[in-house]
Amino acid sequence: MTIPNLVEVASLIGDESRASMLMCLLGGKALPANELARAARVTPQTASSHLAKMVAGGLLVHESYGRHRYYRLANAEVGLALEALNTIASPKPVRSLRESDESRALRFARTCYDHLAGEVGVALTDKMVELGLIQVEGRDFVVTVDGSKWFHEFGIDVAGIRRGRRHFARQCLDWSERRHHLAGALGAALTNRLLELTWVERVARGRAVRVTSAGFVGFERELRIKF
Repeated sequence: MTIPNLVEVASLIGDESRASMLMCLLGGKALPANELARAARVTPQTASSHLAKMVAGGLLVHESYGRHRYYRLANAEVGLALEALNTIASPKPVRSLRESDESRALRFARTCYDHLAGEVGVALTDKMVELGLIQVEGRDFVVTVDGSKWFHEFGIDVAGIRRGRRHFARQCLDWSERRHHLAGALGAALTNRLLELTWVERVARGRAVRVTSAGFVGFERELRIKF
């Protein structure tokens, strides 16, 4: 039986430049090396070295498009690990109005790898539990009979998601709300559906998402959620 090499992974995450790159990728987007270099405030050459180490360490994967390489988190487990570390990390001091605005936007609504997090993600999860659409079971969520009907009417194929290899519906501890939001394949499918309906939309930079006017109306009409 092999033992996980925690020290190796911790050393990869523990570098400030690499941590900055990982936080940029926590929203689930694939980003080019030059953008990650700017986010970490290092040279392209230094960024390439950091990125190569994280690929070798299993934290990232990359795809080539022409002359450019795009990097993303290797899997959902990396995203969950980073989100968990955020819950125990002390907050960074806010040094500008821009950082204050970005922090406020992240706390309200963001993507955690590929599912919805922040105030919106937790409120959505809480409401689905309250309405009996999902239930807590250990460290996971399970979909009820009423929930299966609701998800189907909302345009989500629960049976098809269950057949996939990915963990179906897990609890993910939200670092800003200190409570759980819906993760796993079901959380990703729900987030994708909200994007399709334009209830939420991604912002140009970072991993914050914005609730649209259609979203405010839809959340209140469909789930009686007011933001």
